[in-house]
Amino acid sequence: MRANRYCRMKLVLASASPRRKELLAQLGFLNSTDNASFSFDILATDIDESHRAGELAEDFVVRLATEKALAGLELHPERGQIVVLGSDTIVVQGDKILGKPVDDADAKTMLTQLSGEAHQVMTAVAVTDGDKTLSKLVTTGVNFCAMTEADILAYIATREPMDKAGAYGIQGLGGSFVEAIEGSYSAVVGLPLVETRALLCELKVL
Repeated sequence: MRANRYCRMKLVLASASPRRKELLAQLGFLNSTDNASFSFDILATDIDESHRAGELAEDFVVRLATEKALAGLELHPERGQIVVLGSDTIVVQGDKILGKPVDDADAKTMLTQLSGEAHQVMTAVAVTDGDKTLSKLVTTGVNFCAMTEADILAYIATREPMDKAGAYGIQGLGGSFVEAIEGSYSAVVGLPLVETRALLCELKVL
């Protein structure tokens, strides 16, 4: 029966990000006759997101996504009956990892570095049911147009950059500075849909 096509296990998103919530909800179209059957809990997790000395950017972002998923599994009262999804996004330029800015000056430094240059956005997604943990990494190339100091200060004044890796959101006002991307748009937003769908199918959530 199509109504039972979805979860044998309850799905939990280990993130308070509204962007990831919206993206994950898009996968509900897969059951076009009963979208209401696709639902998920949201459980914010609090992990140490410090970068370890010598840790490659790719390994760092996959580790964070995995630790978020595992932390969500530990916190949820229905452990053993759930699949938890964790995700993390970082911006990488050369050998620098650009996380969320700590203040306006930090945001200005990041945006100045990105102005007129190319960078990579790495998003990892991990899913776990307690017995099996799977992950995927998606890397997208992003080119920024040149930004004036006035552009940067005006953007910071909107406060949009302050809770986003690399100090910008491609789905928001920051998209006006993105000249081109090569790869997954949804991964830059925060959740690679193709790869997330594949992982959830592998754990038989979809």
